[in-house]
Amino acid sequence: MRIITGKFGGRRLTAVPGTKTRPTTDKVKEAMFSMIGPYFDGGQVLDLFAGTGGLGIEAVSRGCDHAYLVDKQRQAQLVITQNIAVTKAPEQFTLRRQAAETALAEFSASEQQFDLIFLDPPYRFKIIGTLLTKFVALNLVNDQSLIVAETDEAVDLATIPEAYHFVKTHDYGLTHVTVWRYQKETV
Repeated sequence: MRIITGKFGGRRLTAVPGTKTRPTTDKVKEAMFSMIGPYFDGGQVLDLFAGTGGLGIEAVSRGCDHAYLVDKQRQAQLVITQNIAVTKAPEQFTLRRQAAETALAEFSASEQQFDLIFLDPPYRFKIIGTLLTKFVALNLVNDQSLIVAETDEAVDLATIPEAYHFVKTHDYGLTHVTVWRYQKETV
């Protein structure tokens, strides 16, 4: 695993030992960023269920201002800390050592919004629709926020709130990547 391109490009990232996390492969990561970028002019990133932190780190490497990396697993937190150190720019990252629900509530309380959100929860949870609904309810998305979800099968589009507009999806073997853009309703 490595940071593919940008200001941190080519630097090696550490994987979380064991089977509790499933790091996004370089091939899938490159495809994700081809779908949404590949480069950015600032913005705030949320990497929920961050695992190695690789997606948030890649986004900052490609021009985002700051990434919030959230993971409750201790081993993942240690690896994220090591991977942030590889960038030599720790001020551009915030590691939240807590469950996703707690982090989302705290982000909402501090009126934080995100321009780009990566969702890669454990596949067995099947919570993408629930999370997208929660982002709106907690006011965590701004007009034109992009949400990128990595799942093991096609997402049930019936569970996706209408405020999210489908951008594209692509399959990479067992991994499915889907992108939505949030658009606030105008009255």
